[in-house]
Amino acid sequence: MFTEAQLYSPVTRSGEGDVTVHLSDEHPGVHDPDYRTRRNAIAAQALDYTPGNPVPRVEYTDEEQRVWQIVSAELARKHQQHACTEVLEASARLALPEDHIPQLDEVSAALTPLTGFSYVPAAGLVPLREFFGSFADRIFHSTQYIRHHSAPLYTPEPDAIHEIIGHANQIASPRFAAIYQTVGDAVARLHTDTALKFLADVFWFSLEFGVVREHGEVRCYGAGLLSSYGEIEEFRHARLRPLDVVAMGTATYDITHYQPELYCAESVSEIEDVIGGFFATMNDDTPLRAAAETG
Repeated sequence: MFTEAQLYSPVTRSGEGDVTVHLSDEHPGVHDPDYRTRRNAIAAQALDYTPGNPVPRVEYTDEEQRVWQIVSAELARKHQQHACTEVLEASARLALPEDHIPQLDEVSAALTPLTGFSYVPAAGLVPLREFFGSFADRIFHSTQYIRHHSAPLYTPEPDAIHEIIGHANQIASPRFAAIYQTVGDAVARLHTDTALKFLADVFWFSLEFGVVREHGEVRCYGAGLLSSYGEIEEFRHARLRPLDVVAMGTATYDITHYQPELYCAESVSEIEDVIGGFFATMNDDTPLRAAAETG
């Protein structure tokens, strides 16, 4: 089971209103004062956002735009080699720009006509209940910062590249968007943290790191794979297991390394039936039943 706080750099606001993003000692930008100031300013905009108001825009620097251009071009090539047809067709309809970082309202303008989803800003970590629960209203909480320019093909935390190139291309598929909504609907039924964590772990091994067999080869549909230059090259070396929501929800794994074990569907229809069907029916008793099965 992953520790959700590891996925993001914590964000705090002082009594005087100053916003600070706390980067880890291993973060590529930790010793760059300009980058740290930038991250703080972008996070402050997100914290000040009120639903119903215009989504704050970020005036991206030339350096940040270059990072997007490099990563976007590289991932586009990787997607043609490794992404499943459902994602490739959705990506073509969404048509994200490769030459500049799209603002979140631009992403929403392209995405909403396709699947009804819209993007709102997040300063960093969004609590699981709020993050997954918002899917019921077809809302996705997205960071707006860009990874450090010294390592354009690497990030220790989800940034706008992950949120947009990974998730938006996936959510542009009506079939995957419908599964997201079942996740949000499930959250409304869950009252225990144990059940919420079980849901998050199944989501991790499916919509973040899911793979599917297609035309005799394994291709990816998970947003974590679609947005990672390194991991999208390595996932075919992982041990593949059939879809098994009990195993997914009880697995122990390390988010700081390439995933050594992945769950492979035989088709997108199987993802809908097994993963979508699980989210549509899970409740607070689900982890107890899973423990009984594995015990």
